[in-house]
Amino acid sequence: MVEFALPKNSRPVAGKTWPKPEGAANLREYRIYRWDPEEGGNPRIDTYFVDTDDCGPMVLDAILWIKNKIDPTLTFRRSCREGICGSCAMNIDGLNTLSCTKGMDEIAGVIKLYPLPHMAVVKDLVPDLTDFYAQHAAIEPWLQTKTPEPEQEWLQAPQDRHKLDGLYECILCACCSTACPSYWWNSDRFLGPAALLQAHRWIVDSRDEATEERMGYVNDAFRLYRCHTIFNCTKACPKSLSPAKAIAEIKNLAIARGADAGRKCSRKGCHSSAEQAF
Repeated sequence: MVEFALPKNSRPVAGKTWPKPEGAANLREYRIYRWDPEEGGNPRIDTYFVDTDDCGPMVLDAILWIKNKIDPTLTFRRSCREGICGSCAMNIDGLNTLSCTKGMDEIAGVIKLYPLPHMAVVKDLVPDLTDFYAQHAAIEPWLQTKTPEPEQEWLQAPQDRHKLDGLYECILCACCSTACPSYWWNSDRFLGPAALLQAHRWIVDSRDEATEERMGYVNDAFRLYRCHTIFNCTKACPKSLSPAKAIAEIKNLAIARGADAGRKCSRKGCHSSAEQAF
């Protein structure tokens, strides 16, 4: 049996337990991953107690309460608070999700917060999404056409527009990709669920005229076929999308078209070698 272990300098250690707020009748205990690159050393798990009578019901409300009233050094991303921007994605109680849409009442006992797994940590709950965004850019997520542009707009039949449902709603929170074991081990070459779902969105768009080039790019032993359809991505998606289904449909299209990444892709420098990043 293979045994995996974290390097010693990456194993979290017990951190500081902050005092309980005075006079609070209803408390929730939070254990939060902390790591500061300027301090170095191992990450730690700090313990906080949140007065739920003094903050909103969501996990993000509690994090903001901690930052504003207990520990201003706590670092995390957030923006819209409405489940739209994807900024506040993190691992909550063992599941990748959005802290702004995760209610405290959905979690029993201690609430444990970690950054999205298997990514380099910038600080505390902030992961490094540089490669994740580069993979999204690599699939060229914009409408590409060759025919002359119409005077007003590109028209689309209702049935063709319907094909985009379940794809365009992706908010690039990275919950799905960071829940995928294949992405953990092959993130330098496997595009991952989020990027492939976005790729499928443009492949099936009836207005787009770069289908062959798009298929040629993704149809690769590593970019596409590292997916083993275990559905972790679908389970983790906070928008209830199914990246696994989108990836399966790309595979079916590749088989139907007999696409060959080495011959179909016309982008400069593109080839089917598994050694090529993204």
